[in-house]
Amino acid sequence: MKNGGGIGTLQERSLHATIKQLYNTPGSEVEVKVDGFVIDVVKGDLLIEIQTRSFSSIKNKLFKLMKNHPIRLVHPIPMEKWVIRQSLDGREISRRRSPRRMNFAHIFEELVSIPTFIIHSNFELEVLLIREEEIRVKDGKGTWRRRGWSSVDRRLIEIVDRHLYSNPTDFLHLIPSSLEEPFTTRSLAEAAGIPRRLVQKMTYCMRKMKIIMLVGKEGNANLYSVCS
Repeated sequence: MKNGGGIGTLQERSLHATIKQLYNTPGSEVEVKVDGFVIDVVKGDLLIEIQTRSFSSIKNKLFKLMKNHPIRLVHPIPMEKWVIRQSLDGREISRRRSPRRMNFAHIFEELVSIPTFIIHSNFELEVLLIREEEIRVKDGKGTWRRRGWSSVDRRLIEIVDRHLYSNPTDFLHLIPSSLEEPFTTRSLAEAAGIPRRLVQKMTYCMRKMKIIMLVGKEGNANLYSVCS
């Protein structure tokens, strides 16, 4: 059962709203209620959910919907972020580029919450590599690390690249072809140029997806190979 609505639009941030409008192509509907849940975009039979934050908060919704509906989860990853500090009246105080650089592999920071969902035939994931602005104001509510500065909005500058993952093997493009098997998390981190902490999440998810397997040990390190 579904019906249109304008539900939940008042509290969404600019990044979410902008991406939602990009998917609102001719023949689509936005803010549609399906099986008791409000869906960002519905295009024919496909439900499109845009999640700019943690996957854990949407896990239950996805699990229930994908039993009966094809669903695409869309998630933006900032390969480049500009941090803008504003006064409470909206005046720009400073602008700086964050030193952190992210890529498609960083999707595993969220996939650890739902590592097996991609196995389901009704689930797919689209990752957007973007450039964005993060707006912060000093309202006294931010963490101690930010000294009272709160993140109040995220704005899309540009979509640089995108990748649609429809089945587990689609993630194998993140394992460099130059990597010799069997491999450890350390050798994968070095070959892919990403932090070992992230690779540990990557190998955990890939084992759950059944696209890599544990084949032995090298000292205290696990050895992995791609499933044939």
